[in-house]
Amino acid sequence: MSGIIKRSLSIAGHRTSISLEEPFWRLLQAQAQSDGLSIPALVERIDSARQGTNLSSAIRVHLLTTLIERGGAALNDSQE
Repeated sequence: MSGIIKRSLSIAGHRTSISLEEPFWRLLQAQAQSDGLSIPALVERIDSARQGTNLSSAIRVHLLTTLIERGGAALNDSQE
């Protein structure tokens, strides 16, 4: 089981910390690369769309939803 990894980044002009398991960090990196965005830019996009959940949870749900919509391609890319 992957432990939680905490990373700090700047979004919307302020520093924040995000705690995610390593597989979610890999998926986040793969999606950002696929979308032509930096990780902070993708997180900022997710942050602006979230409704009442904490940011780490919003990121997990966003990544899962994207993975389902893309038919698992993001997961395969992140494991290469």
